[in-house]
Amino acid sequence: MSEPHGVREYLLAFADDEHLMGQQHTEWIGVAPFLEEDLAVSSIGQDELGHAALLYELVLDLEGVEATDPALDVLAFGRPSDDYRCCHLVEYTTHDWAEALVRHWIYDTFEAMRWQLVAGSSLPKLASVARKALQEEAFHRRHADALLDKLLDAPEARERILEALGAVYPLVEGLCEPVEGEAGAMSTGVAAASTADLLEPLHQAIEARFDSSDSIGSRTASLQNRRTKRSADFDPLLRRMREVLDYDPGAVW
Repeated sequence: MSEPHGVREYLLAFADDEHLMGQQHTEWIGVAPFLEEDLAVSSIGQDELGHAALLYELVLDLEGVEATDPALDVLAFGRPSDDYRCCHLVEYTTHDWAEALVRHWIYDTFEAMRWQLVAGSSLPKLASVARKALQEEAFHRRHADALLDKLLDAPEARERILEALGAVYPLVEGLCEPVEGEAGAMSTGVAAASTADLLEPLHQAIEARFDSSDSIGSRTASLQNRRTKRSADFDPLLRRMREVLDYDPGAVW
């Protein structure tokens, strides 16, 4: 794989994760447990979608394509399913607010580590995006931590949070799985290290945050090519994401 194509794959996986995570947050608007959370989750979702748009712009830059709204829409919504490189964690359809909150904390913890890998990128635009994103991620983590602090102190709520952790935790390894092109991104200085290097620190952060190895269970370090294989949740999510475009093909994101 050529280095430019490898960098494209690396950025595309990053953008797809941000895009789907932002979409997942938006689906809680109006149905979150209380009004303040409606406002918070909408703001966080907007941030993630903004990060995705900036990363997609970088992908188009590499392809020599002007980052117009239609061109961005093709990347965000118009690719076949097997061309997406998102992890299964962001595809997962949460079954209740506890799972959504646990995923929110895990993803943003990982995301802060991931943005650090490109904060000194050889791509100046990517380094600039990373600096902006890291400032926003600090607020995302603060939001998730504040909720978890309260819920984990209440026995009934703690039980539900740990049950949710048990459901979400098996998807953590796929979150840290590198795409095929990551070696090219590292060799050109686009990224400082491999995404796989974040797996152990992320495991440790999760164990420290939730303080319950019983809910987590055993873990391995085996990665299973989940960034090139879509989960059963992906196609229904993509259809929901495309509803406006399918209704009005002339609409822009």
